[in-house]
Formats: sequence, C-alpha cells, structure tokens
Amino acid sequence: MFLLNGHASNSLPISDRGLHYGDGLFETLEIYQGKPLFLAQHLQRLQLGCHRLKIPVFDPQLLTQEAHHICENHARGVLKIIVTRGSGGRGYRQPDPVAATRILGVYPYPDYPQHYTDQGVELTVCQHPVSTNPVLAGIKHLNRLDQVLARSEWQDERFQEGIMSDSQGFLIEGTMSNLFWLRDQTVFTPCLAQAGIDGIVRQWLISYLQAKSILVETGQFTLDHIVNAHEVWVTNSIIGIWPVKAINDQAYVLGPVVRQLQAAWQQARKQQLSC
Repeated sequence: MFLLNGHASNSLPISDRGLHYGDGLFETLEIYQGKPLFLAQHLQRLQLGCHRLKIPVFDPQLLTQEAHHICENHARGVLKIIVTRGSGGRGYRQPDPVAATRILGVYPYPDYPQHYTDQGVELTVCQHPVSTNPVLAGIKHLNRLDQVLARSEWQDERFQEGIMSDSQGFLIEGTMSNLFWLRDQTVFTPCLAQAGIDGIVRQWLISYLQAKSILVETGQFTLDHIVNAHEVWVTNSIIGIWPVKAINDQAYVLGPVVRQLQAAWQQARKQQLSC
C-alpha cells in the first residue's frame, strides 16, 4: 500500500527530482500492532533533513495522521516515508516554487531469524568508503549509492552486515546500521559529524547509557580499536539491537551489557504502544 501526497497511488511523476537526483529524504520505521514505532523521533529527523536540504518543511501533524492511517491494519511491517523536492525540469536548479512530494509505503517485515538477536551476527569489513559531507551527515538523504556498492561486496550468507569507514579509514557505520562496542567500562561509537546516519536507536541508546551513568565516547576510531572490545553490537530501527559475535575471523562474546540494552529497548518499544 502506498500513499502519494495523501492519496492511494502506485505511480510517481517521472519528472520527480527524487528519481533524477536523489533530491530528498527518507525514514524507515517498524510497524507493530498497527502502530509506527518512534514516529515522532523519525519525523523530527526528517524535519531536520528538510531544513538541511532547503526543502519546504512538511506538516508533521499531517504526516502523523497519514502514517497511522496506512499502518493501522498491519500487525507487523515496515513503514517507509519519503519526501522529495517534487517535480522539476532538467538541470540542478530547483523549481520555484517548490512543491514537495511525500510518499508513504508499507512493506513486509524482514524475515530475520530470531537467533540473530539471541546469539549474535557476523560482520564483514567493506572496502567501499562512506562519502564525507558535514551538511549531509546524520540525515537519511536519498543518495545511498555508497551503501549499495558496499553491500554488493559480499554474497556469503555467513555475514549479516558490513562495516564501513571513510576514505581515511575511520569507522563510520554498517551498511544499514550504527556500530557500538564496549571496552574498559566505556561504550564507543563513531563520530558522525562528517558522514553516516544518526540512527533513532543510536540516539535512544546514547541517552539511555548516559542516564545510567555509563560513559559513552564518540570519536574517530579505526578497526584496530575494536580488536580488544569486550562486546560489540549494531543497531537500527528495524533490527533493534543485534549482538556481534564475529567481525571476519575476530570473535566476540555476548556479554551482559548488550543484553541489558536489548531488554531496555524492548521496554521502550512497549511504551510506544501505549502512546
């Protein structure tokens, strides 16, 4: 099911700048018991992205209504919200005035095995780098070719995710996730000031850890920094929190901290259902 500017539709004008230039943004949310979880947080990041790209800011109340409407009959699924700059002629100059396009679509929930959450996943290291640009860092713009090319590097079913770095070798994220690790009572995660997506689960997790007086350090780290980690995990709004049991041939234990975080995240999800 898709909504295009509030109306049921499966087609988009071929002149839309989202098709021509990736000129837009998107958000991906979990649907559970007919509700889009953490919708307010996703819309806040979407609004930030609109400001960054100078796309006219959408009405969050309208998108909230449309999101609840399209999700209400789905027990489990994925909601994708896309906002583009709308249609325009050939060339990079934006139309005047801009009439932004909003698209909402519901997709099946991915069939991830439960043991990914319970026993952990294995990661590989991607060679394709993440492009750096502080203006685009943090937001989910439609230009995802770096992730597409990185994900094409492996077909081995042994690996469920790939780690990406920037051109200088500093860790940024997974192809679809944010990266964390624990070492010496401190949780580390890459700085996203120049590249990467500031995930909703990442934001929640950092706030949760700080509230529990657990030290969180963001910075420029290389793969060497993870070698002696006590625990490693990846996050996004669909998978939640996956423990990492190996990166290539480097094994890691599934420890108490990631288990605590998984339990706290499940509680946060339940609270969303009562909102």
